[in-house]
Amino acid sequence: MASVIRILCVDDHRLMREGIAAVIGRNPDMEVIASAANGLQAVELFKAHRPDVTVMDLQLPIMGGLEAISAIRSEEPSARIIVLTMHQGDEDIHRALDAGAATYLLKDAIVDDLPRMVREVHAGGRPIPPDVAAILASRATHATLSPREIEVLELIADGYRNKEIAAELHISNETVKVHVKSILTKLTVSDRTAAVTAAVRRGIIHVS
Repeated sequence: MASVIRILCVDDHRLMREGIAAVIGRNPDMEVIASAANGLQAVELFKAHRPDVTVMDLQLPIMGGLEAISAIRSEEPSARIIVLTMHQGDEDIHRALDAGAATYLLKDAIVDDLPRMVREVHAGGRPIPPDVAAILASRATHATLSPREIEVLELIADGYRNKEIAAELHISNETVKVHVKSILTKLTVSDRTAAVTAAVRRGIIHVS
């Protein structure tokens, strides 16, 4: 008999962890062997249990999902990780795959797709669902914001004005204006509020 696929489940919501375990539990060829509620705990449990597949959300307390993926892949480069999240932004998807996730699955597809994805990823595959592939493909049509522009945009989202952004980042007010103009152009919007809305939708920034 083939060995059972051992899974580490990582999500900060208990009901979601229990839901994932229930979906996995319907399949005799796999089982959840440990669950984590934050990224730091995920890394620790990965080291302790060495699961075959890790199913992880992105928005996690203490240590975020992207950081946890990088830490796990640094510990074990062959680690197989499935991102399971509600975030549909093209930048979220790009960052997760770039960090080393094998695939990216939206939570509304959990019942239909998760067991199949677990099997494919365990076998060494990197299956990308069609809806996720379409979102990721759209990223190629967008201009990419620089790290500094993302910093400026995060401060705009926090309500900072140009002079306050300049002071926070130790740059001139004129430089801030240049960054803001570039942000608006790249996001194809006409004002700061619309820029924040577009950036949140795409997963470039996240707001509480």
